[in-house]
Amino acid sequence: MNLKLALRVSGVAYLLIFITGFYANFSVLETMVVASDPEATVINFMQNHAQVGQGILAFVAMLAFDVILVFTLFYLTEKVSLKISVIASAFRLLHAIGFGMALMCLIEIYQIIDLPLGLDMPELQHTVMSLLLKFDEIWAIGLLFFGTHLAFLGYLSFKSDLVPKSMGYLLFLAAMGYLVSCTAQLFMPNYAEYEQGFELLVMVFGVVGELAFTIWLLIKGFGGNSLKPLGPFER
Repeated sequence: MNLKLALRVSGVAYLLIFITGFYANFSVLETMVVASDPEATVINFMQNHAQVGQGILAFVAMLAFDVILVFTLFYLTEKVSLKISVIASAFRLLHAIGFGMALMCLIEIYQIIDLPLGLDMPELQHTVMSLLLKFDEIWAIGLLFFGTHLAFLGYLSFKSDLVPKSMGYLLFLAAMGYLVSCTAQLFMPNYAEYEQGFELLVMVFGVVGELAFTIWLLIKGFGGNSLKPLGPFER
């Protein structure tokens, strides 16, 4: 793999992560889950079983693209610092493993909604809501690894002769958004009272930082300019 190809693959993979992740989480999961009403949640899942499956497939695709980025981003950053690049890649891989474990909870929900196996409605509601809680908790742990990955990636971008320093700052802010929000989700007893604020923190810092990096990857990967090191004023 040459540098131009690595930039293209990374940019496309990151873009597809945005598309599949937003569809699965916001168009499918968020529209069906009613945290305060287990009965409505289960009914939504039952009435939209096929759509739940589509959401899971989108999450699987997102996971696959994330694994691809483990290797392509390592290729792009290894010359800056091999040791830190390995650490950054390891944390992204841990995130992917964590999300894969969380995804098994959604797959189990999909299966039991289709075949309840003798569960009555109250038992089914309890099982589904327990699995959704487990999904959120495991994914939050995985996102702590992801936030740590972004912090290391921000440092590598800051030190790179190819990437603008501003991109390193944006990635570091994205890392802080994920780390603060997920730590609060896991350890704040009254997190639900401030959930919207923490989600906004991730949207502002996390999404903006990663989206800017995605756009930069696509421009550098598909643009016609040569990949020469940036001068001091360009950085």
